[in-house]
Amino acid sequence: MTPASGFASPEPASLHMGVIGNCTISALIDSRARIVWSCMPRFDADPVFCSLLGGADGASGSWAIELEDLAETRQRYEPNTAVLVTELWDRHGQGLQVTDFAPRFASRGRFFRPMQITRRVRALKGTPRIRVHLAPRFEWGAQTPTITSGSNHVRYVGDHLTLRLYTDAPISHVLSGEPFLLVHEHNFLLGPDETIAGSVSDVARHFEQETRAYWRTWSQRLALPLEWQDAVIRAAITLKLSLFEDTGAIVAAMTTSIPEAAHTERNWDYRYCWLRDAFFVVRALNSLSEIGTMEDYLRWLQDAVVGSARAGSGHLQPLLGVGLERHLPERVVPSLPGYRGMGPVRAGNQAHEQFQHDVYGNIVLAASQAFHDHRLLHRPGRAEFERLEAMGEEARRVFDQPDAGMWELRTRMRVHTSSALMSWAACDRLAKIARTLHLPERAAYWGEHAAAMRERILRESWSEERQAFAESFGGRDLDASVLLMAEIGFIDPKDPRFMSTLHALETHLCDGPYMRRYEAPDDFGKPEVAFNICTFWRIDALARTGRVREAREVFEAMLAVRNPLGLLSEDTHATTGEMWGNFPQTYSMVGLINAAVRLSAHWDSVV
Repeated sequence: MTPASGFASPEPASLHMGVIGNCTISALIDSRARIVWSCMPRFDADPVFCSLLGGADGASGSWAIELEDLAETRQRYEPNTAVLVTELWDRHGQGLQVTDFAPRFASRGRFFRPMQITRRVRALKGTPRIRVHLAPRFEWGAQTPTITSGSNHVRYVGDHLTLRLYTDAPISHVLSGEPFLLVHEHNFLLGPDETIAGSVSDVARHFEQETRAYWRTWSQRLALPLEWQDAVIRAAITLKLSLFEDTGAIVAAMTTSIPEAAHTERNWDYRYCWLRDAFFVVRALNSLSEIGTMEDYLRWLQDAVVGSARAGSGHLQPLLGVGLERHLPERVVPSLPGYRGMGPVRAGNQAHEQFQHDVYGNIVLAASQAFHDHRLLHRPGRAEFERLEAMGEEARRVFDQPDAGMWELRTRMRVHTSSALMSWAACDRLAKIARTLHLPERAAYWGEHAAAMRERILRESWSEERQAFAESFGGRDLDASVLLMAEIGFIDPKDPRFMSTLHALETHLCDGPYMRRYEAPDDFGKPEVAFNICTFWRIDALARTGRVREAREVFEAMLAVRNPLGLLSEDTHATTGEMWGNFPQTYSMVGLINAAVRLSAHWDSVV
């Protein structure tokens, strides 16, 4: 389509985007109300809108409501909801508002969460001239759908998916991309190839009212820290949006192939569920009393454990698909040039084939919450404990064996301290669960293994040369992951060895307030950017060691590099503050929640 005079070209790709979703699908929307990324029918499916990875061509694989003579944009979330509002204003003072959401609310005894995006467009002042550019693509941007239309709908037909758009805007203008005056409110519902009950305007209005009410009620029930409440609410909603409710899985991010840093080829597909995230996700949800999502996630974890046992191998792969898929072959997608042209674009993740021995401890750490929490509707018992014991036996078996480590190194195997640490955690938590279940023999069994592991970790990971715990047994290189020693209760944070380790990490891995993952070169050289979760681990360590003022300063620095809507990606460039890596990053939002809860003043200080 040839651009009409007065309509701006798509803005360059950036992570200054909002996310909408309903725990079935999600969409990323840039500051001009252009949908640039959305996978359907679920998070890890073919991107129907893929222009985020389309290089210089921001039009194909996108959905824009464009304003003629655009001069200014404003974007916000409706408070305490996942409803995104974008205002577009032209040079003549005329403006419009685009309201975006994915319907989610209780209906007929269940949650209504269709594979659907709803957009509502109304004038704020004057009669602005707009253009609707709707260009879904299939097969990773390679296939242009066949288009058919009726009196108030358009069908986009692909080989494996058909989408239907219902709208009360002029169908001819939607199909042709012809500009028209925005005289009346217009509504757009893009979703399954199914009929809707009622007029487009009535359905859209009802969906918006119910979706707003759902999110406000959900947010109202959160247990919040006194300080930074708006930041925590936004992080919590974003974490909820990362839940694939059908199975309970929580994806690491909505995107694939956003580089960790410019021109590095560190481009990975994060639209899957990493078992490593389990403990931190569960702890964040528990700290906010978001029990429903926590129970959904624990259900997915149990299914992952049982599925591994049924597969006939004790080995548990480090990541799975949202539907518990185990085969996630990694391939390069040639049809998309990548974020700002920085390919390659990858689908699938080779890390599913790796041996990462920390997964067993992360599973047990996360699942242990359920054995002690009397709020849960389905508290586990002896049978579930015995399943977890199988994870403990694997942790005991691989405790001192080389692996790829939590950073998923592809060409280097070592006995990573972080993996051994999580093996210890598996045995330690199993001992505590056994005591809760009044199983003294099992408590003694796991307690003895935990004690033996602890002694070896303290001895073999300590580097006398560096005066710090190193990244591997007998090694000397520094790695931020050893900060987890204090966070999971392995060592007293005031222990001189931990204090010395924190000092060494700050000296060699920190760029101002931000912390990189490790100092040794990996498969692609030395990391260039700070890894957000490592900065949050540092915040936790600072607070535990009594350096609370410094912890708050670093936390405020992290809040300052969020995008304008309060979201974080995986990485931060220490000099420019620019976000890099897949987005929005669950691990980063979890880190924000956990840091705020730890650092906030108590409610009894003001009430």
